[in-house]
Amino acid sequence: MTESHGWFAPESPEEARELWESVGPSAQVVTREVAKAMGFDREEYRERVSGEVIETARDALFASLLEVRDDSREAFEEWREGFSGEVEVMGSENVDRAVWHAFDGRAIAATYQNEPEAARGTLRRQAFGELYRPLFE
Repeated sequence: MTESHGWFAPESPEEARELWESVGPSAQVVTREVAKAMGFDREEYRERVSGEVIETARDALFASLLEVRDDSREAFEEWREGFSGEVEVMGSENVDRAVWHAFDGRAIAATYQNEPEAARGTLRRQAFGELYRPLFE
C-alpha cells in the first residue's frame, strides 16, 4: 500500500508559490533561533545572515514539507503507467522500493532498498530543484 509522507502537494504553480511564500516567516524565525543558538549577537547576525541565507532556509523548509509517495517498485511502475507526464527516475533498477513526487505534469522518483528516510530526503531536494526552483526565481 502506498504511503504518503509530507504535507505539500500543490496542484498548480500558483498554489506552489503561495505555499513557498507561506513558509518565509517560519524560515526567518528558524534562522534567527539557530543564529542565537550559535551565539550570534545582533551585529554578527546582521553581518552573516543575509537575505540569501533566509531564502535558502525557506527553500529547504519548503522542500522538506513536500509530500512524497513511497511503495514497492511494482506499485510505482503501475502508478507510472497511469501518469500522463514525464517521469525522471534516479537510482538502480535492481531495488525493491521507490519514492516519488509529481507536480505540474512532471514527476521525480528515486529508487532505494533500505533507507526510506534518506531516499525521501534526496527526492525532496531533487524535486525542489527540478520542479519548483524555476517557479520561484
